[in-house]
Amino acid sequence: MHIRLTGADMLDKVVAAGFDLEHGLKRVPTGIEGEAVVTAEQVAELKVLGVEILRDDAGFAWSNEADGGLGAASARAVQPSNHEATVRIARADWFTTKGQGFLYVEARTTDGQQADPIVGMQLENDSGKGTSFGFARTMSRFVDSGQYMFHRNLFKLDARPNQIRVTSSTGGVTTGYVSNWLEDAAPPLTADPSYKSDFVDGYRHPQQLYSRAEEIARQYPDIAEIIDLPNQTNGYQRKAQATIGGTGQSAVVVSSAAWGHEGGNDITVEFVDRPGANLPLAVEVAGKAVRVLLAKDASGALASTAAQVAAALKTQSQGLIDRAHPYRTNAGTGVVAPTSGPVALTDFLDQKRAGAPEGEVPRGPATIPVLRIGKHRDGKKPGVLIQAQDHAREWVPATTSLEAAERLVHNYRTDRETKDIVDNTDVFFILSNNPDGANYSFYNFASQRRNMTNHCPDANADPGRRNSWGVDLNRNYRVGSGHDGYAGASTSCVSDTFQGPEELSEPESQNIIWLVEKYSNIKFMMSVHSNGGQLFWQPGAYIADGRITTPRPPLGDEAFYWQSAARILSQVKAHRETVVTPENVGGSSDVLYSSAGNVREDLYHTYGIYAFGWEVGGSVYNPATGNWQGGSFQPDWVGNPDLVSGHAETMEYANGIMEMFRVAADWGRDNQNPTSELVPGTGQYSGPVDVRFETNEPATIYYTTDGSRPTLESPRYAATEFREPGQVFHVTETTTFRWFSVDSAGNIEKNYDPTKSDKRDNYRTATITIANR
Repeated sequence: MHIRLTGADMLDKVVAAGFDLEHGLKRVPTGIEGEAVVTAEQVAELKVLGVEILRDDAGFAWSNEADGGLGAASARAVQPSNHEATVRIARADWFTTKGQGFLYVEARTTDGQQADPIVGMQLENDSGKGTSFGFARTMSRFVDSGQYMFHRNLFKLDARPNQIRVTSSTGGVTTGYVSNWLEDAAPPLTADPSYKSDFVDGYRHPQQLYSRAEEIARQYPDIAEIIDLPNQTNGYQRKAQATIGGTGQSAVVVSSAAWGHEGGNDITVEFVDRPGANLPLAVEVAGKAVRVLLAKDASGALASTAAQVAAALKTQSQGLIDRAHPYRTNAGTGVVAPTSGPVALTDFLDQKRAGAPEGEVPRGPATIPVLRIGKHRDGKKPGVLIQAQDHAREWVPATTSLEAAERLVHNYRTDRETKDIVDNTDVFFILSNNPDGANYSFYNFASQRRNMTNHCPDANADPGRRNSWGVDLNRNYRVGSGHDGYAGASTSCVSDTFQGPEELSEPESQNIIWLVEKYSNIKFMMSVHSNGGQLFWQPGAYIADGRITTPRPPLGDEAFYWQSAARILSQVKAHRETVVTPENVGGSSDVLYSSAGNVREDLYHTYGIYAFGWEVGGSVYNPATGNWQGGSFQPDWVGNPDLVSGHAETMEYANGIMEMFRVAADWGRDNQNPTSELVPGTGQYSGPVDVRFETNEPATIYYTTDGSRPTLESPRYAATEFREPGQVFHVTETTTFRWFSVDSAGNIEKNYDPTKSDKRDNYRTATITIANR
């Protein structure tokens, strides 16, 4: 069902209630829209929760008329703000796809939180350099968790504007230049006709992925090896179960002690009526056959309740039955009826889903292999971790990651760019981080998101809940977790965002921490998901009350993320002009919603790893209809190569992963110190003046204005507001700024050492002298 929620708070409530919401959620001015996988009976439950059910054509769509946008943080052309500005342009981006131009704009007003009356914003654009402003349009106001975010819009436009003007209903006005979003150049790797690509010919289940990883290591031992992660998964396995006697007070849920494939599937349970009166409840066991001899009262009527039968099975089944209990929240007060014969227990894993690949799935715990590729695997080169398929139903991330691995080994000896990557990076591929859940998705339940571990108490442990068990591995980490009060994770064991009983409860998440701690050269990470068409980083979570996010990256790291994203996404675009729009890039809690306990947050804040989250797939512009067409978790492999296609998504996003390797290689050999300036700089001014810092590359600035030398403990130059350029200082009296800058690779301006104080201190200084009147 196509649905609309009022915001992140309602999203949490709906997910906590056990509803399966597709990943293709998008933020709209009136809340969040997306798809819910529901039965007809659940529609009424959604409506009770306040969810709006939409027609297929009733969702939010950007207006096709007017204007928008501002490029990556490293190339913003926006007019400098001043301290009195009440309206600021954060972005004004121009891009083209499939022959159509688009503009995206984000602007913020200092009066944005005002809701009575709601402050409006109007956008105008010119038609190119030297033309006048026109085409006025009203912008959309976005609020999340009760907090004003910004106004933003995406518009079709046939000609590229040079400037935009934004005016608020409270009188503020500002102008800004338009920047290009993404490059139009051909991909430097795949453009060469001799370059080898397109290795993956269909979706792969975990056994196929792992087998190919091991084969690559055998074929290319000089540049590849396998690392087995130490914590085995809980396994593609289930206890054998049956619910006997319907779903009322007389129903009993029975689970085997042994896994289904280890004997649980051989167990039968029979409830037996015997002639006579005043008969006690008893249990007989013959081999794997369990017979419950039901009690009778003085009149010869059956007298065993469901609660009594369950208790007898747990204590008298000679260890065959592990759990027995009344159905869900029932008290089990109903009298149990005899069965018509023995009831066979089953783990429900012996039936293949229609269309699933052939081949038996191995039962039991799985060891996850890491395919490590690099000429120098000694920890001296920057490591890049590619982690795919945390979420089981997301099949394209696994094929995308495998395609990137194939390109590395097949092109190493023939392609200069690939050789540079393999020689100068250390790449770790986890092709499927959730093999148990992925197998369940392939063979049993296509929409499975989590692993298969059943942490549920009796109330949710019957086989009718089997498609709702498991932990969302991307909610199981330690920073900004649901256990600490952050939004976007659930305590319900049948929720699709179940965070687990505790942080790092799952072997799959424990393995990631083990890997980055053992291989401390890992400096970059990409957690590959689908199908939202987004690229994001920190902050990824917030406490809903007050919308308090996890710590934001310093302005220098934020700029480096944006710069890297522009490179990565330009390579995606080069394949078939698919554009991940700027509204879908940035801190994930800013562009989408809060996801408490995600892996990116933990790796960045705990280990200093540049950790990206990538939602591949998503919307593709369809020039035939003039609309953006959404994707799916398991699109047809071939499909329409210009629209939704598993093959096309695999190839274009593999381009992006290859570019991430190039980013890491460039980072690893960066030994150039950054430079920075205070603008305007040293000088005498007749009155108060606004100043700001500028850098020649993404870099973090540490500064003082109190006469002390700057250190790593000094204030950091910050953004004016999230998704905006650096702050503006309003200087009203003579002030000396002392500062230094540090780039993403750790190079320090002028080789200044902030940890030592000596007479050769060579930090930067500038004195703003305000003349006395």
